[in-house]
Amino acid sequence: MTFTITVVDVNNGCAPLSGYAIYIWHCDKDGNYSLYNLPSESYLRGVQVTDSNGQVTFTTIVPGCYNGRYPHIHFEVFSSLANATSGNYARLISQFAIPATVCAAVYATSNYATSSTNYNNGNNSTSTDNIFSDATSAQLAVMTPTMTGSVSGGYTATTTIGIST
Repeated sequence: MTFTITVVDVNNGCAPLSGYAIYIWHCDKDGNYSLYNLPSESYLRGVQVTDSNGQVTFTTIVPGCYNGRYPHIHFEVFSSLANATSGNYARLISQFAIPATVCAAVYATSNYATSSTNYNNGNNSTSTDNIFSDATSAQLAVMTPTMTGSVSGGYTATTTIGIST
């Protein structure tokens, strides 16, 4: 999955914010997190700094699904790389929901068998998720990246994050 995130200033006509750091992390194909339930591992995590267009692009996998949560990607937005690497002063902390159509296609493959079981065990709806269920439909729409592509060809995801400066 190629995931492009654009960060804009909602107080300045949605002008791109360059120099902002985006940190993302998510679970692997089996629903495991490095540094959490696999504390000696560090993978599927990254920080990048927005360019002059306010964009960063990550190359990753479609996240797996674990029991108790709808598939998602965590993110934090920082005003600088120094703040991100020190873990201080996040401007926004949230999560992206993976579109259900993508989850269904990816989890139907043998590589995602554990996630398929978890997804089909009551974790296949944002409306029952303990985080996304609190969101309005408008909020959920902006928390769900636009994704195109296929299992065989890979996926492209895009989204925009608005920050109030």
